[in-house]
Amino acid sequence: MHIARPGSALLATAVAVTLSVTALPAAFAAPSSSAVISEVYGGGGNSGATLTRDYIELANAGGSAFGLSGFSVQYLPGTPSAGSLWQVSELSGSVAPGGRYLVAQAAGSGGTVALPVADATGTVAMSASSGTVALVSGTTPLSCRTAADCAADSRIVDLVGYGSAVVREGSGPVTGASATDSVARGATLADTDDNAADLASGAPTPVNSAGQTSGGSGPGEPGGPTEPGTVRVHDIQGTTRLSPLAGQQVTGVPGVVTGVRTSGSRGFWIQDTAPDSDPRTSEGVFVYTGSAAPTVAVGDSVLVSGKVAEYYPATGAQSLTQITAPLTTVLSSGNALPPAVVLDASSVPDAYVPTAGGGSIEALALDPSAYALDLYESLEGTRVTMADTRVTGATTAYDEVWVTVKPRENPTRRGGTLYASYEDQNTGRLKVMSLDASQPVPDANVGDVLSGPTTGVVDYASYGGYNVQATELGTLKDNGLKREVTRKQKRKELAVATYNVENLDAKDEQAKFDTLAHGVAVSLSSPDVVSLEEIQDDNGAVNDGTVGSEATLKRFTDAIVAAGGPRYAWRYVAPEDGRDGGEPGGNIRNVFLFNPDRVDFVDRPGGDATTAVQAVKTKKGATLSVSPGRINPTSTAWDSSRKPLVGEFRFRGESVFVIANHFASKGGDQSLHGRYQEPARSSETQRVRQAAEVNTFVTSLLKADKSARVVTLGDLNDFAFSPTVKTLTAGKVLRPLITTLPAGEQYSYVYDGNSQTLDHILTSPAVSRFDYDVVHINAEFADQASDHDPQIVRIDVKGKGHRH
Repeated sequence: MHIARPGSALLATAVAVTLSVTALPAAFAAPSSSAVISEVYGGGGNSGATLTRDYIELANAGGSAFGLSGFSVQYLPGTPSAGSLWQVSELSGSVAPGGRYLVAQAAGSGGTVALPVADATGTVAMSASSGTVALVSGTTPLSCRTAADCAADSRIVDLVGYGSAVVREGSGPVTGASATDSVARGATLADTDDNAADLASGAPTPVNSAGQTSGGSGPGEPGGPTEPGTVRVHDIQGTTRLSPLAGQQVTGVPGVVTGVRTSGSRGFWIQDTAPDSDPRTSEGVFVYTGSAAPTVAVGDSVLVSGKVAEYYPATGAQSLTQITAPLTTVLSSGNALPPAVVLDASSVPDAYVPTAGGGSIEALALDPSAYALDLYESLEGTRVTMADTRVTGATTAYDEVWVTVKPRENPTRRGGTLYASYEDQNTGRLKVMSLDASQPVPDANVGDVLSGPTTGVVDYASYGGYNVQATELGTLKDNGLKREVTRKQKRKELAVATYNVENLDAKDEQAKFDTLAHGVAVSLSSPDVVSLEEIQDDNGAVNDGTVGSEATLKRFTDAIVAAGGPRYAWRYVAPEDGRDGGEPGGNIRNVFLFNPDRVDFVDRPGGDATTAVQAVKTKKGATLSVSPGRINPTSTAWDSSRKPLVGEFRFRGESVFVIANHFASKGGDQSLHGRYQEPARSSETQRVRQAAEVNTFVTSLLKADKSARVVTLGDLNDFAFSPTVKTLTAGKVLRPLITTLPAGEQYSYVYDGNSQTLDHILTSPAVSRFDYDVVHINAEFADQASDHDPQIVRIDVKGKGHRH
């Protein structure tokens, strides 16, 4: 399974909230519970004005960031003529939960006070007394010029008509706008789709995403509180996963800055130096500054005012408690940091998370002494330290590395941590990222060690869950993990392998072909048959109807020859365009490579994308109706998924049937660390149906010939203990070979620091003498050609008994 991801886990501003914008009814758009136009001022720079330019302020009343990429604000004169055009100002970034977003417009010659730093800038000279402003999903100018016409345009997210504006929400526009007064919503940001009821005139109060206002108040600047308020960080965090103060304004929250993030989801962490006695309440919290870079430094003693919000980085994820739209006062600098909490095998519980019967655990009181996820939640935003941590997931392209604070927890032979069952979660795993650009995460492989202390702040993200934003990284100790090379098959052994080559197509760089080819020719010692998953069509993600893979396979097999391997031939059945899932336009499919000097492929015509292969009983045993062919390809079990490829091979006069599989991915499943426990595995339903289809076909082969040698293999996207594999092996028609290995070797894939098995080789009872190996060349390494390790089985087709 290859899981695509949009970016490093908690890039809050980069993860836009997808909105369903409904058509506006007679009054206007459905009342917004998220982004609204919070204030409009067109008197900037006019005679008598204090501010020098016009502005539009947006606000977010929702609990998640509202992404503005591709959005715009647009202005129309209050009494538009036939030739009046909407004037467009494009937006970017996002509005934080409870935050503001400031769009500066045209400046005039009057006024003496500048706006705070704008989040976006337009050039529209708005009228001080009458006009219409719309927040629009898109940047194409609106064309409507009446309230009724605009009500029919579903692109409009919110709209404010002021003065005598013809286009407005509700029975009438909001009045009172002038050179000295703006129109603005109340503190609750109520939106009933009636401009006159929702907004009122008053003195302009522009606020940007950093919480800055005109006149200079803002983070690190004059105008903030100078004495602590009554609320402390532990009051904000509370004793559950949700803040009891969510949605409320807080003033003068004291703390010392323990970490600063200047990219992605910008902000800083503060921690109270006077903790309470309740182990459930965290003493740290993230202060989100939006698009503005934080102006504080580690060691600053600060007072923070703002709005408490719960940020959900993804559907089903837990939330991150934070203070948004902050106003920060720096009281002093260079202060000692609070002592870091030690994370080790004795402090992290063995149980993973409480159950809620599949429901949300958010309202459950935390029990940090009993559950690992409760402990990490009780430390959210708090400094922690861990020493001599073993790497269980190699450094990724996103500069993240997985480590464990429990070195004896389900260890693998090569230094990883084995994912053994749904009930036995690995509680010591944590993802580590660096907050210090001068000390990046080193390129580490599984089994390496971050020697010495790694210290940082506990954070939460959609990818990986709880993690440590490191201010100090341990020193890399390279334990010399080597890529494996399996032995060469003997003359009488048929070697069959499976390898997920991760969306390989003819447009990929030669280096990828060469590395994958080395894996086949050298690491796998040139198997007789190789089942490939994720071979794309010849132009990859270009979506133009191409379905053939000849150029892709020619480049790959040429590269294998160059790496010292044989000249492989290939067989596949081209999919129908866009019907097999995977990357849009890629048309991934399963493919057989085979060495014609060692094995014969039995070609039987008639196999195509929609024709089902059948087992045929003959006097000499079972054969296939078509070869290559597909298993029941029109079954709904294969909707938007790869269809199994079946081929009949001859080796030393004996028939061997090989079934190449790539089952549906785990996309859509709830995460192990999410707020729903136990997590639902919704994708499993389709894989179980797919396994049943393959089991039915294998059963038909064995009914035609109980001695048929069948090798079923590929990326099943599921574990050896899963219902998928249990369904596939029902009736004992197939045996999973992964379970014949020692427990510490039963893996071929590493995800979130868990060594696990998604790839499998299974054999029918007649395959009685075999030698099976998972060849570790990718999944444990920072430098990998695929995220899967290949597997191989060597079969003595005339032998009795078995070995492995």
